[in-house]
Amino acid sequence: MAVTIKQAALIVAFLGVLSFIFGVVAENKKPAAGTPISGKGMVICKYPSDPSVVLGYLSVAFLILSTIAGYWSLFYPYKGKSVPQSVLFRSTSFFVFFNIALITGGLAAALLLWPTITEQLHLSRNVHHNPTATCPTAKTGLLGGGAFVSLDSSLFWLVALMLADNAREDHFDEVEKDTKAANLTDDYHVKGASV
Repeated sequence: MAVTIKQAALIVAFLGVLSFIFGVVAENKKPAAGTPISGKGMVICKYPSDPSVVLGYLSVAFLILSTIAGYWSLFYPYKGKSVPQSVLFRSTSFFVFFNIALITGGLAAALLLWPTITEQLHLSRNVHHNPTATCPTAKTGLLGGGAFVSLDSSLFWLVALMLADNAREDHFDEVEKDTKAANLTDDYHVKGASV
């Protein structure tokens, strides 16, 4: 069964929304700080249960899948008809939204990975040999911001897909028009030669 443009758009949107939801939930579940437990010349940080690391990585995974699906959806040969990439990139609007989708996808990945990895490091390296150490967590707001940029990225992929669909239709109309003109010219030469 061939994939339609509507199905591809739904896949991109669904994956983008999942990335957004996991990112927002990760931001909300992140603890404000850990509890320092002082020892002889060191501090051990005890953190409450923290699902934000797993949720952050899930958000990144769905962002990557959304980006791959968005990129794939632009160049997929719908109805068995492929279009040269040069035809799509001839459209200035498509070129702009394609690049915006790529840039926002990269920015979203950075905003999601930075606090997720930082939080994972805080949880795994919880013994500090500095008696004045505090028990911090990752920066507040980055996961939520990354989640919103992730949703923006999937929306930009959808806009690029709509523009690619318009460019495809224009290209096929042009090809059909050229084919009809060539057939009329051939018919004229054939009939003219037999008279």
